[in-house]
Amino acid sequence: MRATVTRRGLLRLGIPLAVVSLAAADVRGQAAPDFSSVRDEIRRALVAWDQPSMAVAVARDGEVVWEEGFGWADRERRIPATEHTMYSLASISKPITATGLMVLVERALVDLDAPANDFLGPAQIDGRAWDAARATVRRVASHTAGLPLHYQFFYEDEPYRRPHMDETIRRYANLVTAPDERWNYSNLGYGILDYIIERVSGQSYSDFMRDEVFRPLGLTRTSVGIGPGLEDFTATRYATDESPIPFYDFDHPGGSAVFSSAHDLVRFGMFHLGHDLSEQRRIISDASIEAMRQPVRNTSPTDAYGIGWSLRDLPGGLRLQRHGGGMGGVRTELAIAPEENAAVVVLSNSATPLTGYISGLIWHTLFPDAVPKPTRPEVPDPHRLAREGILEEAGDDAAPLLDFTPMPDLAGEWVGEVDTHLGPHRLALAIDDGGRVHVQLGDDLWTLLNNARFEGEYLRGGFRGDIGTEDANRTDYVLSLELKLRGDLLNGSMTAITLPNVRLGNALTHWVELRRRR
Repeated sequence: MRATVTRRGLLRLGIPLAVVSLAAADVRGQAAPDFSSVRDEIRRALVAWDQPSMAVAVARDGEVVWEEGFGWADRERRIPATEHTMYSLASISKPITATGLMVLVERALVDLDAPANDFLGPAQIDGRAWDAARATVRRVASHTAGLPLHYQFFYEDEPYRRPHMDETIRRYANLVTAPDERWNYSNLGYGILDYIIERVSGQSYSDFMRDEVFRPLGLTRTSVGIGPGLEDFTATRYATDESPIPFYDFDHPGGSAVFSSAHDLVRFGMFHLGHDLSEQRRIISDASIEAMRQPVRNTSPTDAYGIGWSLRDLPGGLRLQRHGGGMGGVRTELAIAPEENAAVVVLSNSATPLTGYISGLIWHTLFPDAVPKPTRPEVPDPHRLAREGILEEAGDDAAPLLDFTPMPDLAGEWVGEVDTHLGPHRLALAIDDGGRVHVQLGDDLWTLLNNARFEGEYLRGGFRGDIGTEDANRTDYVLSLELKLRGDLLNGSMTAITLPNVRLGNALTHWVELRRRR
């Protein structure tokens, strides 16, 4: 990697601001990239995929070199998208929330290595089979605390409303693996972090983020939810059938609730690259920025996760610090390359894989020798994707199962309980030597566990059943099992996952423990 010089670094060397831009030009030593082919590809792709809009922003060496909007932020009102249109960010909210958390860490109000429960009230993370004190703030922020898969949506045209965070914690903050045992992505963890921010700061999460993150960084088109007066500047979220999605809330704001423009978000990325922009003031130190990008846990051979950031090594040698976001009517990408002093933002108001493709195309344009040109995705058949989503997520009773994986360590009968906030239900598994698994929930008839497989000490599969809670029964769902073999115990999670629909549903996870029957 070539050496880079940031504005902050030049200032520390005593170089006056007046010559910073000249120094940056000398460091680059090359013409600004030509994004005309990317611009043409965005226009083509939006038409081919019938997508509403996209906004992009690119920064390099302390300067925004391209920002632009394409298509319609609101089709019905004919409002075009621009680089200043506010998009729902989904999970890009996580590095933003983590930045707010680090403000409190620097003020010695939060200790990353203290138990998260130290900063909560009567509702606490439940360790189940493990010591909840080991679920530290750092582990919650890096998805290594043992918290489960979780999301729960509340649409404004439906009668259900988000419960108080204490109630969500009581119902679902159950450790389904031991802390630091594995990486398990959990929106619930970031809901807990935004609640910690509230309890420690004495402000609401949205007010704290506005006062301590957005305003100091000059992010005037960024807010938690839609702030008053910003409604007309916000992109409408569109469903897979191209209809506008009613506004929705969820019980994990810190993981998904931030709205921002491409212009603002690339400036947030530039802050994390170490730039002191004229309209920004420092909110956390270089040491905290560096701590956030340090890997806490590997998530794959090429990826790791730090504090709010995913870290990815590309085949050509480029390391990206990034986060994506995806939920109903949202697909977003933010990535920065600290060693190359570059940032790329791609935002969309539909759940399309085009954002990842366009982001890859921009990185290829910036660094053609280090980033291969991505393959253009095919326009999908939505019916086929919906069907495959059911099978991949948690099985389908109608799906034929022709092959079974032998499970000699699991053969026999296992009996125990799945625990819900309304009480436990009996759960039993019968596993034959060939790998066929049958499951019984409560007094229901035995049924086949679909897509049953035993991978890395985990038994996984799905079936249809009624877990009996009002939260789960708001939608039609499948029950997905993920249980780890621990001697004569199988324990872990059962998640009620809403079947694919025009609207994104819920994933509500419950603790399961079974014992081998002798």
